[in-house]
Amino acid sequence: MPSRPAWRGQIRLALVSIPVEIYPATKSGAQIQFHQVHEPSGKRIKYEKVVPGIGPVDPDEIVKGFEVSKGHYVLLDPEEIEAVKLESRKTLDLVQFVDEDNIEAMFFEKPYYVVPADDLAEEAYVVLRDALKDAKKIGVGQMAMRGQEYVVAIKPAGRGILMETLRYADEVHKSSGFFRDIGDTKPDPDLLDMASMLIERKAGEFNPSEFHNRYVDALKDLIAEKQKKKGEKVIQDPDADKAPPKGSNVIDLMAALKKSLGDEKKSAPKKAAAKKAPEKKPAKKVAAGGRGR
Repeated sequence: MPSRPAWRGQIRLALVSIPVEIYPATKSGAQIQFHQVHEPSGKRIKYEKVVPGIGPVDPDEIVKGFEVSKGHYVLLDPEEIEAVKLESRKTLDLVQFVDEDNIEAMFFEKPYYVVPADDLAEEAYVVLRDALKDAKKIGVGQMAMRGQEYVVAIKPAGRGILMETLRYADEVHKSSGFFRDIGDTKPDPDLLDMASMLIERKAGEFNPSEFHNRYVDALKDLIAEKQKKKGEKVIQDPDADKAPPKGSNVIDLMAALKKSLGDEKKSAPKKAAAKKAPEKKPAKKVAAGGRGR
């Protein structure tokens, strides 16, 4: 468990207040970070903040600006931005309870573990956890954290409670714009049966430890190889000869499903690699010209 919680406060359900602490449920995984390097000298590339026609500028002269029209900005001092940040209210009011499947997946953003703040809070905490579990409901409310206001959902998770921040409606694209051109044609029954068979054969419990980032592993191997060769350039494109020829995108779905089912009989399914996938500011004077940062 991290040494410091991201938030301390209380969950309030009507007249019941439960003191809790909230901790991030996720952490940064294995990642490779690159820097830009000047090859002839081997030195890191540095960047200066410059204004066209003026050159490098003092950081104290830089303010944030919101472009209200082409070349016109509303300028905001750091103190002004800080003044509108929400105080971290210490209460999360549960104002609504919805079915478990009522919130679409794209609205969920970042998970947190919610734990009782002390032994006295544990009884009420367990009551809330089990009541949510029995009702198959998710509690929804708003809370202030790090100067921002979040919509959050809480739900039972094993022996504890999980809280997830939710995206606001204007942060999510409507799916209709992407799916409207998909026709209403019913699938061939035989194709559907074989697809269902393949899904059934691959059914199982999700185990995240079975998945790893093969791209990161390959980068580490490449870096280690170049280290052994004392900086010798290694240029390798293992997939160059495997690219399918142009015009070969017509797939016999029936054949592909039959092959998948046949391969399932011959060997155990191979593990697939999991991909990892990444606040708003309000509105002093209106100024034209230089772009603030």
